[in-house]
Amino acid sequence: MAAEAGAHAGPRTDPDSRTGPGPASPAATGTPSATAPPFATATRTRDLRQLITYALVGGSGVLLDLGAFLLLYNVAGLHEQVANVLSTSLGITNNFVLNALFTFGKRDRLLLRWLRFYAVGLTGIALTFVLLAVFSRGLGIDPNLVKAGSLPLVLVFQFALNRKWSFA
Repeated sequence: MAAEAGAHAGPRTDPDSRTGPGPASPAATGTPSATAPPFATATRTRDLRQLITYALVGGSGVLLDLGAFLLLYNVAGLHEQVANVLSTSLGITNNFVLNALFTFGKRDRLLLRWLRFYAVGLTGIALTFVLLAVFSRGLGIDPNLVKAGSLPLVLVFQFALNRKWSFA
């Protein structure tokens, strides 16, 4: 406490002193500066680019997942749950490869990252499994509509987990 009190004893009177507080900086006052430091701007730009790339990759995975599901269920005649597991696995693998290469630029520990990414993907499979069981089997809603409706929910959930865990 005594050291703290000494540190705030008052402004320096020596105008030539280089160790004094000087003019209040934006960081000291808590107000944003007119020009952000270069590292802050670069970080924001990188984060925005990463988010856009993740969304584009996710979109390609959603299209691949849904397209594969429609083919496996409607054309090949597979059970909806089997078609869901296969189509989602295809979308997960597509997204992992593209995110590793383009979104996050991570090429190290690929097996561990893929296992984590797939584990996150399994949560999406489980969530869709439950939704298909409840809405398709339980309420008689077309499995194609249930699958399509589940995709945005699953995508948002998986983005949060993958950013914090798979590609951290």
